[in-house]
Parts: sequence; structure tokens; C-alpha cells
Amino acid sequence: MSRLKIILPVFFFLFSLEAFSQREDVGNYEYDKEYLFGLNKNTNGGLIGGFVFKAGTRIDDSQFSFWGIELSNVKNPKEARYNTVLGNSYIFGKSNYLYAIRPHYGRELVLFKKAPNQGVQVTALAAVGPTIGLIAPYYIEYAVNRVETVTEQYDPEIHQSRFNILGTGRLFEGIGQSDVAIGATLKAALMFEFGVFRSSATGVELGYMLEGYNKEIPLIPTTENNQIFQSAYFTFFYGFRK
Repeated sequence: MSRLKIILPVFFFLFSLEAFSQREDVGNYEYDKEYLFGLNKNTNGGLIGGFVFKAGTRIDDSQFSFWGIELSNVKNPKEARYNTVLGNSYIFGKSNYLYAIRPHYGRELVLFKKAPNQGVQVTALAAVGPTIGLIAPYYIEYAVNRVETVTEQYDPEIHQSRFNILGTGRLFEGIGQSDVAIGATLKAALMFEFGVFRSSATGVELGYMLEGYNKEIPLIPTTENNQIFQSAYFTFFYGFRK
């Protein structure tokens, strides 16, 4: 039994050492390609502002080029959510959604490299690209009288009582009737990357985005609507490298 108490710890130590040694990328941060997926939170969005994909390529020891695409729901800052008598929620006065599709190209500059197995890598980045805005109708369920309801796009001339609103339409309802706005996006950010292994990346990106369209976007008809949007954003990302 005493021999077993000695042999078992030695066995588990050797097994752990062997498993760790199989990760040849421990402490090695040299890589040529990276592919990152992210969830975005921004000052013009909801709980989840959008989804991001980015692919990067090494230029030299401290520079990378990348291309990416972002899908986001842009809101008017004056949007306010209310509850209905049925317990549903809606945004009173909202007539349209704005779904932004943002392909972009940019450059990264590594400011601080992290030491093997510890620390944080800090990268500055900038990107620019076109924006395709889908202006989709915002549908509500409205009580015309005590027995009749309709589901249609909100119109301030027709739907004047918010107490008659019973809820909203289905997700992406009316997307086929969307109008299109064309624009451009410019963003700058700092990226903080954590992790031990070369083959994976985890971190956050903190930045500022400026976005403009070729026409005013009528999100809330009864208030001021914008053609240019600006926001601060936070993106949590995870991905892999090779």
C-alpha cells in the first residue's frame, strides 16, 4: 500500500507532463492566420448589438491585415420600451428597424506583446468599409375595437393610442418589404487578447464607430432621425490561429 501511495502520484505527474508537452503551441505566439468570432454590445444596440466575424493575415512581426463582416441592429437613442396589458413589450413610436451589414477591411498594429504563458497582448486597429442598411418595417398588433385586432407597420397617424397596442409582430416579419440604404463605416479600437496557446485567442475589443448613409433613416417618424450614427462598442471574441 505504501508503494502504491508513491507510484500513483508519480504516474499522474508523468501523465500530466506528457499531456501538456503535446501542446506544442504553449508560450509560442507566432502565427500567420487568425479567425475570430464575436458578440457585440454598443451604444446604438440592444442587449446584444450584433455578431462579428474577422479573418486576419500576418504582414510582419507587429502588423496584420484583416477583413471582416458585422451584422447589427441599429436603434434610435430615443427608443423606449413599454409593457402591454397582456404582458408583452413594444417600442412606442418605432416604425422601422435598421439592420446594418458591414463588410470591412483594416490593419492591426501590435503595441504590446505578451510574455509566454502570461500577460495581455494589446493591439490598435482601424477599419473602413461599405455598409448596407436594411430598413425593415416594425410591426405591431393593434386593437381596432374590443373584438378585432390587426398586425401592421406602426403609423403615428393611425396608431395614436399606445394603450391599444397588444404586442409586436413576429421576428423578422416584413423583412421582405425592406428598403435599402447604402453607406460607409469607419472604426478604430484597442484589442486586448488573453490566453496561453498560440492556436486559440480570447479577448475583448473596445472602440468607436462612425457610420453614415445616403439618406435619413426613419426609425421613429415623430422625432429626429439621423443619417449619421456614432457609437462606442465592446466586442467579446473567441477564435483560432494557425
